[in-house]
Amino acid sequence: MTTLSRRSFLCAAVCAAVAPLHLHAAQPFPDGRPIRLIVPYTPGGGTDSVARAIAARVTALAGWSVVVENRPGAGGNIGMDLVAKAKPDGLMLALGQTANLAINPALLPTMPFDAESAFEPVSLIASLSVVLVVKATSRWQTLKDLVDEARAHPGAIKQALAGSGTVGHMAGELLAYQAKFQVLNVPYRGAAPALNDLLGDNTDYMFATPQAAQEMLKGNILRPLAVSASQRLPILPDVPTVAESGFPGFEAVDWKALVAPAGTPREIVQQINSAVQKVLEDPATIAMFTAEGSNAIGGSPDAARQYIDAEQKKWARLISDAGIKTAQ
Repeated sequence: MTTLSRRSFLCAAVCAAVAPLHLHAAQPFPDGRPIRLIVPYTPGGGTDSVARAIAARVTALAGWSVVVENRPGAGGNIGMDLVAKAKPDGLMLALGQTANLAINPALLPTMPFDAESAFEPVSLIASLSVVLVVKATSRWQTLKDLVDEARAHPGAIKQALAGSGTVGHMAGELLAYQAKFQVLNVPYRGAAPALNDLLGDNTDYMFATPQAAQEMLKGNILRPLAVSASQRLPILPDVPTVAESGFPGFEAVDWKALVAPAGTPREIVQQINSAVQKVLEDPATIAMFTAEGSNAIGGSPDAARQYIDAEQKKWARLISDAGIKTAQ
């Protein structure tokens, strides 16, 4: 009896010690802790607005506390580097995009992180086409008109850039490469000054986001010639794609992806992904993206990784083959 009693006592003691640990481990992520969503750009921009919309909807649907923090600088690299070096517990995420995850690594001479290995993709969020626009009084009525003149006058046609390394920049480079013409890039610090100079006849065309150009398109101040996505935009149904305009396979989109630090446990990544999928399937979210010219994407973490890998290879190949440098 003594031996049995001692064993029973020891068993009870061990179980009592282990039980709290077991219960704590079983707590669902994030266990009441806030999640920091890093936006590597300034407040008010396209990435910021998407991040805040996703954060608000995840908070409402999943009951989590998701707090958006803006950490701009170095073309998005400062904010992304902060997340790359964060503890891989799912409590700090980043909303990365084409520029800082696929273009910068191949375009910039140095990077503070390895874009291929520093992050754990959680989910693709949305993709946004850019629109090739010219002044409404331009002599060019179609993309063919622009390309024909650019070929006839090498280097004389000027493309306005919202910034070096942006999707608009790369879309223009991709078009010039595929259409075999030379273009003079004129970079600006943002879409507004770039569009202003386009209207002032200091440049000839620009690949602009629908949000940046929308009011000028509605007011017939700008003329859209083509969109860079593989499909036409619902908000610009009469504007052909670049692919339809004589360049099959052309696609250049500004996609956004939710990423966590590399090493984040798979089960946590999957829990966050599940919460985000509910948001992206919400009709209100779909309507919001459609209204601004974007498409909700979603999908699994593995699908996100495959897509990002393919985009990194695509832009690295173009930058290398075309000898593209950062526009000064």
